[in-house]
Formats: sequence, structure tokens, C-alpha cells
Amino acid sequence: MPARARGFGAELGGFAAVGVFAFAADVGAFLWLRGPMGLDPLAAKAVSFVAGCSVAYAGNALGPYRPRGGGEGGAGPGTGWWRRFGIFVLVNVAGAAVQLACLWISRYGLGRTSVRADLVAGAGVGMALATALRFWGTRTLVFRATRTPTRTSTRTPT
Repeated sequence: MPARARGFGAELGGFAAVGVFAFAADVGAFLWLRGPMGLDPLAAKAVSFVAGCSVAYAGNALGPYRPRGGGEGGAGPGTGWWRRFGIFVLVNVAGAAVQLACLWISRYGLGRTSVRADLVAGAGVGMALATALRFWGTRTLVFRATRTPTRTSTRTPT
């Protein structure tokens, strides 16, 4: 297997592993905020979404994207971790919008109103498309690969 394919596979695997922990943080926070804390569902989901995004950002920055400078606070001059985190949240909001759009299309565009149809559209198709969008956005917009500068000669021709 070529090194580039192995590297991509490791990146994808790391992204997926971090995603499992982020999902657990999101769901756990939501259940805790809805249950013992007594928050309404929308407020609980908003807070748990931020918790899940925070876990995902930290995991990706310290894990699969650490070689790209993710764990060191910035990608380059003038790019701080707050800016990266903001872009990361926007990418995740876009992913959530994709999931909602799939559910909306299934329910109101196609007339599929069963619980099974909602699950397939939102948690199946929507989650797959949203995960692909999040992976692309995380690797290209948040933790961009830096190009290694080409070495130039300092000699002047004689």
C-alpha cells in the first residue's frame, strides 16, 4: 500500500475515532442537561452541540491533525486556535444543516413520515453526508496541510 494511501487511511481512522468520542460527549451532555439539569430540549441540544464540537476539535488538533500544527495553536502566521475553532464550529453547523436537510426532504419532499424513514434520512443518509462534509472541511479549511517550501540555492551564477 502506498505511503500516501496509508497516511490518508490513518487520518480518516483518527477522524472517525475522535468522532465517536465527540458523539458520546454530545449525547451524554444532552441527556444530562435534559434530565438532572432540567433544561428544555433546544437549549440542552445547543449546549451539548458546543460540547461535542469542543471534544472533536481538541481530539482532532491533538490527534490526526497534530502534524499539521493542530496541537500547537495555529496553522501559520496570524492563525490562532480561536479562529480555527470558529471555522471548525461553522463546518459542524454546515454538517448539522445537511442532516436536517435530508430529514426535511424525506419528510416534506417525499412524504415519508414514519419513524424508520426519519431514522434512515436523518441518522443514515444525513449522517453519512454530514460526516463526509465535516471530514473535508476539517482537513481543508481547519487543519490545512502546509506545503514544504522548495529549497532554493543561495549561490549566484558566476
